Amino acid sequence: QVHLVESGGGLVQAGGSLRLSCAASGRTVSTYSMGWFRQVPGKEREFVVAISWSGGSTYYADSVKGRFTISRDNANNTVSLQMNALTPEDTAVYYCAAALDYSRSRYYYRLNDYEYWGQGTQVAVAS
Repeated sequence: QVHLVESGGGLVQAGGSLRLSCAASGRTVSTYSMGWFRQVPGKEREFVVAISWSGGSTYYADSVKGRFTISRDNANNTVSLQMNALTPEDTAVYYCAAALDYSRSRYYYRLNDYEYWGQGTQVAVAS
């Protein structure tokens, strides 16, 4: 079992930045690919970005490419999401997720590939 807790959400003006963190505990995350998703009320949860265990492979949704950066620290079991140039369209609840990956080299972008989810952190971007 892996327990994920997100933090760092809040209210920011358009053009501003936020840094989200995801702390993992429980079973080691050393064999997990990690990802961030987001969801607004009435819409499906959507993929934002994913990172392989090694951190060497990342994959971004087109909507955030060039503005968001994912990183991970396996020694401390944390994953971070640096979000720059935020727009009101980025307003959502952001979820951290973990997908088992014994190859340690893959990333995943489908919801169903992820076994564990955090409770989410709210990000609101004011225009």
